[in-house]
Amino acid sequence: MAKPVVRFESTLGLRTFILNRSKKLNALDDEMLNLLRPKIEEWDNAELASVIAGVGTGRAFCAGGDVESVVKSAADEETRHKALSFFKREFDLDLLLASLRKPYVAILDGHTMGGGVGLAAGAPFRIATENTVFSMPETKIGYCPDVGSSYFMSRLDGQLGTYLALTADTLKGRAVFEHGFATHYIPARRIPMLLDRLSNLETTDKTTIDRTLEELCSEREQEEPPTPFIKEKRAALDYAFRHDRVERIFTDLELFSTNSDPTISQWALETLAALRLRSPTSLKVALRAIRLGKTQTLTEAMNMELKIATAFCNGASPDFATGVTAVLVTKTKERPDWKPSSLEEVTNEIVDRFFSLHSPFLKNAPIVGDEIGVDRGPSERTQLRYTLPTEDDIRDVITGADPNSGDMGYTLDDLLEYYHDSRAGKIGVDEKVLEVVRRKTTVVDNEDGNFVWLRWKA
Repeated sequence: MAKPVVRFESTLGLRTFILNRSKKLNALDDEMLNLLRPKIEEWDNAELASVIAGVGTGRAFCAGGDVESVVKSAADEETRHKALSFFKREFDLDLLLASLRKPYVAILDGHTMGGGVGLAAGAPFRIATENTVFSMPETKIGYCPDVGSSYFMSRLDGQLGTYLALTADTLKGRAVFEHGFATHYIPARRIPMLLDRLSNLETTDKTTIDRTLEELCSEREQEEPPTPFIKEKRAALDYAFRHDRVERIFTDLELFSTNSDPTISQWALETLAALRLRSPTSLKVALRAIRLGKTQTLTEAMNMELKIATAFCNGASPDFATGVTAVLVTKTKERPDWKPSSLEEVTNEIVDRFFSLHSPFLKNAPIVGDEIGVDRGPSERTQLRYTLPTEDDIRDVITGADPNSGDMGYTLDDLLEYYHDSRAGKIGVDEKVLEVVRRKTTVVDNEDGNFVWLRWKA
């Protein structure tokens, strides 16, 4: 008897879905989508259900969607509706998970990529472990990051989301937490204890769940590798990826590749090498999407991304089929035969095919969320609520833009004390504040010769 591709468990007030295609790294297929949505809707409306959790078996939470089947369906006009239906149902599920009335905890123990990121991104609680491998790898296969990524990646600190979306680089383990995607870092051995505690909670308000998760978190160990994007490398990343044109990103990276600091020059060279392997069309479409997503609601961003998916399926670019074949079918190590093959050949007209209201490639685009109903849309932006403080948060406190920060200047000790109190001693806050302060502030004179006050750099 075949194993179920998704298992559902009920333990007291906890309801858990378990993705169960371990040999396929729990990649989403049609059967999984068909099973997940009705059960999750049932749980969200059930009086006895208090908390919903999502986990995966084996080495992954979920490593993406079944894009091979999507590309095969999209190749024939008679079956193309199946490809569009897959994207719509996947995005609808992601929006539903971001809109749950019940608290939702996503446990990212293992590979969490593409469609798997979509299952987790809308959860108010996202748990990274030492096994977490986070990535949006779509530009590798001639596609564009989706499942709400233009919304949540654009809200990561600085230009980190832009960098990850274009390069398809990965974050691993604690870095997924320290760079702001996960809300907590809990060692994998404690996950059974976590699920047990969630099932036994007497009250399940989000503050109680947050404190329950925090009790199981662990401090950074000395032997753990450093967070990858800090100090001068982080400043270079934010500078190079600030542009709205991919060509200008390449220009800045080429300048950084000659930097006297080998940490920066090596990073720039590796980044250029990665970007040159990616689909030029995908790079330009992804950059425009992430810039637009910064000012959109989650529903708006997902509908924009569903239009992008529709355009790819309708032949606005051949690169999606080319990339899936090269990377997943033939598994070539060479650069796929992208068309156009260079950034210069990807004109605004080509990029407009994925966004313009008048594009013939978008004529049959489905709509995300039309079956969820107006009362089920996300009522608040929960993605950053329980993460470490963002750079923008820290800036607002230092500059006085935060209404709770008062009108006095902050010393470093004042700032650390403020966040210790406001974040209830959350693990990792001191390290995050110190890294941002070192990179983004100067210390100014308090008029008696002592340099103590923090000033945010323009």
